[in-house]
This record gives sequence, C-alpha cells and structure tokens, in this order.
Amino acid sequence: MIIRFMHVLPQASIPQSPQHPTKTHLKTLQKPSINPKNGVLTATTDPPPPLTTTDSGLLFRKKILYLKSLKVNPTKALQKNPNFRSTSLQTLKSVENCLSSMGIERSQFGRIFDMYPQLLTSDPHTDLYPVFDFLLADVGLQFYDVRKSIIRCPRLLICSVEDQLKPTLWFLKKLGFVGPNRITSQTTTLLVSNVRTTLMPKLDYLMGLGFEYEQVVNMVLRSPGLLTFSIENNFKPKFDYFLNEMKGDLGDLKRFPQYFSYSLEGKIVPRHRLLVDHGLNVPVWEMLMVSDGEFTARLIEARLKLGGKRL
Repeated sequence: MIIRFMHVLPQASIPQSPQHPTKTHLKTLQKPSINPKNGVLTATTDPPPPLTTTDSGLLFRKKILYLKSLKVNPTKALQKNPNFRSTSLQTLKSVENCLSSMGIERSQFGRIFDMYPQLLTSDPHTDLYPVFDFLLADVGLQFYDVRKSIIRCPRLLICSVEDQLKPTLWFLKKLGFVGPNRITSQTTTLLVSNVRTTLMPKLDYLMGLGFEYEQVVNMVLRSPGLLTFSIENNFKPKFDYFLNEMKGDLGDLKRFPQYFSYSLEGKIVPRHRLLVDHGLNVPVWEMLMVSDGEFTARLIEARLKLGGKRL
C-alpha cells in the first residue's frame, strides 16, 4: 500500500488568531483520512462552522448596545438587575414593544429603565399588562392618560396589582377620591404608597396638629400632593416656621393646604422676611400664589403707599 498526501493546504490559508488559535481555528486544520477505494491517505479540511448568534459574548455585546440605544446606563442596569446577563435580546425588546403599545415614546425608556432596571427582564403578560388593565378598568383612566401616568410615576410598573395598587385605590376611594375628586393621571402616583406605613401616618400627623379628621380629608382632597410629602423633611419644618415665625393660624392652612407644596428656603422664608422688613402682613395664600415678578411689583407698590398694610 502506498501512503501519500494528495493535497496539502498551504500554511498561509490556515486562519490565524491575533493571540492564539481558538476552537474554530483548530477545526480548520487538516485531518488525514484513508480513501477506501485506493488506500491513499488524503488530508481533508472541515469547513468552518457558520457564525451564529449563539455566541454568548456576541449576544451580550448586542444587549449592551441595545441598552445604549435606549439611553440606559449598562453598568447600573447590570448592578441592579443581574438577570439581564441571561435574558435574551428578544425578551428585552418585548418589554419595549409592550410599553410602546401604550403610547410611551422610546425617548422615555432611558429614564424609566434607569429608575427601575428590573423592568428590563419583566414579563409583559404577567407583570406589565395587568398594570395597564388596572389603570384602564379599575381606576377608569382613558387610554391616552395611561401613558401620562407611567411617565409621571414609572414605579407603577413594578407594583403588584393585587398586593399594592388595588388596596390603595380602595383606601383612597373610601377617603373621598371619587366623582370630581377621582384619581386621575396626575394623582395615580398616590397608588404606589402603602396605606399602613405611608398614607395613614401622614393623615395622623395632620390631625395631630389640631385638625379634625374631616378637615384633613378636605385638605388632601383639595391638595392630593400632601399625601406624597415627607413628614420629617416637609411637614415638620414648614409647620414649625408657619407657627413660630409667621405666627400663623391653623385656619389659614385649612383654607390654603397648598402651603406645604412651596419650598421653605426657596420661597416661604424669603418672601415672609421681605414682608416683615417692610412692616407688611398678608394672608399666606397672597404671599405665595403670585409669581416672583408680581410679588416684587406689589411689594414696591405697597412701599410707595403711606401706611400700606397689604400687597
């Protein structure tokens, strides 16, 4: 038997890696085999495997590029949602398609996913669509208002409908958020608050200031934002200033609960001190409701009037 090579690939035709051969490169090397017809040993070359997207490194890079296209910080997303590594690109895009179907623009995704990276790997059918159904059916929002609610409060998307959203909606309706005071796209942010640990303590605090329950209810219905304010960082310092520095009356807060929505250092204190310096005394709503320009104009006008006591 004569054993010889019938064909040998030149060395230059063997794919080379810049650093070291990979498994793909090794598969392209010649493998000798014996032809059963003539007994000749022939060098053969297996064709390189087709390039597919099953390569984990390539898939991961595609997912990173996808996040960047949405203006999402990949590092933050990976830190807060490790499941991102094992999630397919198709799953990520299904979340985008779900949000888009509710009218949410792609330009909003970066902010939403940066705030709550866990949404990237959520299941639209079990996690997201139930929230949309709740806002439409239970809260009674119009379709175009669902988008407004999500943009204003993305946290809605990570809340359990049964454990969080429905119990809070029931509580708010019992409190009086029905009819003309019903929950709207501007007040759906209240739905993410826990009744026992967040909403009730704020109502109790306001009643502790000397208000009756009915008075507190009327205050929060007129100014729902009161239920979103921090007791320690908002209510306490502003009430202390109102009571001790402004010598205010509780009746003024009943008539103008929006007082708590104004910045203490940015508006309340500066305007009050200007009034004190000029010997003027006005109701709290007149002091705060006007723009800076109008407040200054009224202050100058009052100074020009002899004995002016009001803006």
